[in-house]
Amino acid sequence: MRENKKKINASILVVGNEILSGRTQDLNILYISNWLNKNCGINVTEARIIPDIEKIIVKNILDMSKKFNYVFTTGGIGPTHDDITAKSISRAFKVKYEYHKEAYLILEKYYGKIKFNEGRKKMAKMPKTSKLIYNPSSAAPGFKIKNVFCLPGVPSILKSMISNCSKFLRKGNVTKSISIKLKTLESFIAKDLGLIQKIFIKSVEIGSYPFFRLGKVGVCLVLRSSNTAKLNSCQNIVKKMIKKKKIQIFKN
Repeated sequence: MRENKKKINASILVVGNEILSGRTQDLNILYISNWLNKNCGINVTEARIIPDIEKIIVKNILDMSKKFNYVFTTGGIGPTHDDITAKSISRAFKVKYEYHKEAYLILEKYYGKIKFNEGRKKMAKMPKTSKLIYNPSSAAPGFKIKNVFCLPGVPSILKSMISNCSKFLRKGNVTKSISIKLKTLESFIAKDLGLIQKIFIKSVEIGSYPFFRLGKVGVCLVLRSSNTAKLNSCQNIVKKMIKKKKIQIFKN
């Protein structure tokens, strides 16, 4: 029996007051989404940004872990008082929040016993039964419990760690995309695109995105599918429509 890989999805939960306040720009949603699709064939279908408030973290973890195959959290696993993601996930799943023995030893070795203070020890605390996601950049590991993957908020550290999630993930079909930039307006092609989308409603997602940059006004069409044959077929029909309507395609 062949494994059905088409319905593997994920969600991202960004935890951090600094993101909501506008002080820090989130870069992790884009990176995680691209990495999951390209490397694992997993589509991110929802992302949320929430504050560092325990009851809100608990509520979202419980909801998202039921709705999606995988949940990836970022932020809130550092050494300070407002880093409460790990503790909140423990509460959500009703498991003990405690020192992970291996994580403790990793951090103790990294910092040395003298410099291994209470704040740094806090980074070794996580839900009981958690499996570690190793950190080659700054030692402090993330963790996985059930279908939730808990990662740091610092983009450079997250990027260095995320490949260590692979062994826990069930792989799906990679979604491929084709982009076509047109010198036109959305209203001029809206009806035609709607008709084409109906033909490929179950196999190809068609997106239409207007743009204005460097003096160029136009629309970028993005076709997305995990079925290469359907994607190419859709592209051919779209190009016929472009030719029929005598629309110019931007080369760059």
